[in-house]
Amino acid sequence: MGFATFELRFRDGLPLEKGKYPGQRPRTETSEGIIRDYDIAVKMRDGVNIYVDLFRPEQPGEYPVLLAWAPYGKHGRIKYSYFPHCGVCDSDLSSLAAFEAADPRYWCAHGYGVMYADPRGAWGSEGDLTLLGPQEAQDCYDLIEWTGVQPWCNGKVGMHGVSYLAWSQWKAAALNPPHLAAINPWEGVSDFYRELAFHGGIPETAFLPMWLPSVSFSKTRVEDLVRMAQEHPLFDEYWQSKNADLSQITVPCFAVASWADHGLHARGTLEAFKQIASKEKWLLIHGRKKWENFYQNAERQRQFFDMFLKSKQTEVRFWPKVLLETRERYYLGNFRPETDWPPPQTRYESLFLDANTGEMGWQKASVEAEARYSTGSGAAGATWVQFDHRWEHKVELTGNMKLKLWVEASDADDMDLFVAVQKIDRSGEIVPFQFLGNHEDGPVALGWLRVSHRELDPERSTPAQPVHSHLREEKLKPGEVVPVEIEIWPSGTLFHENEILRIVIQGKDIYTYPHDMNTNAHTVTVNRGDHVIHTGGRFDSHLLIPVMAESIPE
Repeated sequence: MGFATFELRFRDGLPLEKGKYPGQRPRTETSEGIIRDYDIAVKMRDGVNIYVDLFRPEQPGEYPVLLAWAPYGKHGRIKYSYFPHCGVCDSDLSSLAAFEAADPRYWCAHGYGVMYADPRGAWGSEGDLTLLGPQEAQDCYDLIEWTGVQPWCNGKVGMHGVSYLAWSQWKAAALNPPHLAAINPWEGVSDFYRELAFHGGIPETAFLPMWLPSVSFSKTRVEDLVRMAQEHPLFDEYWQSKNADLSQITVPCFAVASWADHGLHARGTLEAFKQIASKEKWLLIHGRKKWENFYQNAERQRQFFDMFLKSKQTEVRFWPKVLLETRERYYLGNFRPETDWPPPQTRYESLFLDANTGEMGWQKASVEAEARYSTGSGAAGATWVQFDHRWEHKVELTGNMKLKLWVEASDADDMDLFVAVQKIDRSGEIVPFQFLGNHEDGPVALGWLRVSHRELDPERSTPAQPVHSHLREEKLKPGEVVPVEIEIWPSGTLFHENEILRIVIQGKDIYTYPHDMNTNAHTVTVNRGDHVIHTGGRFDSHLLIPVMAESIPE
């Protein structure tokens, strides 16, 4: 395996005692029908030892193993109480369950082993801790292959879990370890530049600094992801090294995405599903709380793993390729099957912005107009603009939206644009939706763009989904009006007659939760002065929407 030539920045690991690390104590215990092997040393191909805990049924036999790979600490137990309203109580799961991972109490009772690993450099494992790079993927491959030939394993390993535990699945599966039989990535980033560290080229400044300490407990050194993001503001070899070659994934896959995880996992899971080469793959898309949804779907997960890790003929044979939820509001929606993602019957239609009326319509206004908002603190005048479209018929919008704008910065050479799609009910109230893991008043969808990053990747962009290259900055000239295309992350929403589709545009975050652990934000912007949006006449500013066939008349 070739490794990149850029220089990684490290910082000292956090003291293990602050993470309540019990220390290495290799031992075997048995209780409640589960054999518990702690601190098993597994040697990587270069001689470095990592440590794992294994839980397996007490009854002798060979069992498939579900591997959870993340640097949060295999000794750590559930801390969902840190996230109010997340839908999971610490007491809902057994004392053996690790964060975002399979609960051994459930899986061992159904004839599975569960393995938690401390990756290289994490906690008591040897070496330096790097995050989602080639070394970690190689180590995960080695552990899978070691596990697959152990006497207590039936030769089949599955990977399972939420967030980081999903990210690591993309990386390991792309290397195709022979004993990896199936993966179940539950909401996971697959493009670490576009989905985690930079949104539309705008640096993320809340989630990364909050999250990094939780993956920094080490006896040695830890990759300083925040500093690396500061030193690598464009998409380069560093960011490419973190992204799996999804086209190499061939293992059976049950992927789960959420409309609710904008700014983190929603885009990455759906992009990965489209790109992986697996012939046997299924997708579930919901709009609910991710941790709650993960544990509530254990039976569905078991149907999948029983088929590919135990060779059972299960209901998976009859699953639709895609099962998605169309939301009406917070926790109100219906699931329906689809044949693919995006749904093949999607019809893309343009709603044109009119700055004269503040509305969006099917026809472009003939008269040119401009909408202006201020980005300065304490400045007079509006700090956002909005455009509304009132529906005359019931309509379902499912998929990516694209916002094309003609923009101008009155006093700057760059602009940071923040976009939210909202649903307004017939009473004029904003309809709330589940957002991230524990917020209950989120938007339909979000989009972002730093205008100097407006250059598109011509190979990856489609008319409905712009993908920006982020390879260079292209600054604005004084008075220059430029077209930009903003990718709005996917959503699935039902609108009724007389409800309103609203687009909000401003120069700062529209939805953020500064006092909560589970948020993202963009507090360092390039904005100064006013932003101007041009519509009508020469300026075809519009919102491209994904209409489900038959849900709106021709």
